Amino acid sequence: MKKFLKEFKEFALRGNVMDLAVAVIIGAAFQAIISSLVEDVFSPLIGLIAKTDLSFLVLNIRGVDIKYGSFLTALINFILIAFCIFLLIKGLNKIASIGKKPVVEEKTTKTCPFCQSEISIKATRCPHCTSELPLPVEEPEEEKVEEKVEEQADEAEGKEEEKKETEKKEAPQAKNNQKGKSNRSKRR
Repeated sequence: MKKFLKEFKEFALRGNVMDLAVAVIIGAAFQAIISSLVEDVFSPLIGLIAKTDLSFLVLNIRGVDIKYGSFLTALINFILIAFCIFLLIKGLNKIASIGKKPVVEEKTTKTCPFCQSEISIKATRCPHCTSELPLPVEEPEEEKVEEKVEEQADEAEGKEEEKKETEKKEAPQAKNNQKGKSNRSKRR
């Protein structure tokens, strides 16, 4: 029995149960306020249009009173309570989200371009259609882009310098080759 009471105590004092208890109490008080608003303010205003108070609207069928006016009042109560709770929760959520950064979830799945099945983002082959998947192309960060541009510029300069050096080395050899050819043709 002690174990049962201990478990009940843990359950009753857990955060969710206490929150629910507070919500029920506040809800009951809130319902009384909204009921008063509907019965004392809105019903008379609607009654001005209908030229009667809604709560007194009654349909008598074979001696039985059907109080549809009371039903309409309860329906208006419900709509107003639901709307006020919606506004209250929306306002609380807005306040709670102030200062919080939105959480960006990383994708864990992708769609196979061949069979349109959802697969792991790390997959290199589709488990459904067994097609080989193209490797994902990573978008380089700005720093990486700048480094690549600098590397390419350095490579281009290096190639130009090598080309000039090669031309300088080959130029004397080409002259010697041309002289050799002209000497041979003279000999003939």
